[in-house]
Amino acid sequence: METKTRLQVLQDHINREFTASPSPFMLWMRPIVLAAEEGTVTFKYMIREEMSNPIQSLHGGVTAAIADDCIGATMFSLNEETFYTTINLVVDYFAPAHVGDTILAKTLIIKKGRQMVNAQCEIWNADQTRLIARATSNLFKTNVVKKVLS
Repeated sequence: METKTRLQVLQDHINREFTASPSPFMLWMRPIVLAAEEGTVTFKYMIREEMSNPIQSLHGGVTAAIADDCIGATMFSLNEETFYTTINLVVDYFAPAHVGDTILAKTLIIKKGRQMVNAQCEIWNADQTRLIARATSNLFKTNVVKKVLS
């Protein structure tokens, strides 16, 4: 039996909910994979009420979690043997998104070294006319080995 790369697993979910994440939190957020290439992914999210703050806009913590998980999926796309852990996450918030809105999260690896990676995630409204937030993160390579996907 041929083993798929992690990138192929992501690509198998294009235009579908990503159900193969090892992150239970990512599964709760229900991302739809729109694009996946080595070092970059694009996910779509529908903002649900449980993702909102008291004024029905996307909670800042959920925004940060989306960025962090999308960057994690980007690391997943590199098909490395070990996990990376987030060292820091800096989020700039530019505009609100509200319950019922669709948002897009797009990632990019800015620089990859032997042990450290710097990555970015931009979160946009559905038609990409309004930037909701931009996050940058540094990640460190761990010695925790990922399980093999089939």
